[in-house]
Amino acid sequence: MTSGPDYDERLAVPLRWWAQGTMLVATLWLTVVVAVPGPTAWVVTAVALVLLALALFWYGDARVIVRDGWFQAGRARIEAEHVGEVAALDVEQTRLVAGRDADVRAYLLLRPYLHRAVKVEIVDPADPTPYWLVSSRHPEALADALTALPRTR
Repeated sequence: MTSGPDYDERLAVPLRWWAQGTMLVATLWLTVVVAVPGPTAWVVTAVALVLLALALFWYGDARVIVRDGWFQAGRARIEAEHVGEVAALDVEQTRLVAGRDADVRAYLLLRPYLHRAVKVEIVDPADPTPYWLVSSRHPEALADALTALPRTR
């Protein structure tokens, strides 16, 4: 029997990105409607709007899930037994770990609109990845869910 997710978050883009994208498409429409007569401007604008929506949905579709002894961040997935120390990072710590103090072997699932993250140590001897750095709107809740994972080591 599988239980529900201990933690489930979708790293959706913020509303302001949708508003800015819409204004960009409106500017495109204004430019094209002046230059090209007829329905061509509307077709170009519709295509641009669809492409914008697809791009924003795709970029914001990354999921962070803790469930049934597994941790999934985006497309990466690891069993709980390979999860070591977990730390919820504040804004400054996230900036340092993602920048100056970063390890090039680390797995990163970062979003520029999320300023806090969770650092998850990887203790699998067969995996060269020292840690995962994962953006989150609720890093403390994610860290708690990861810490609560049953380890079978």
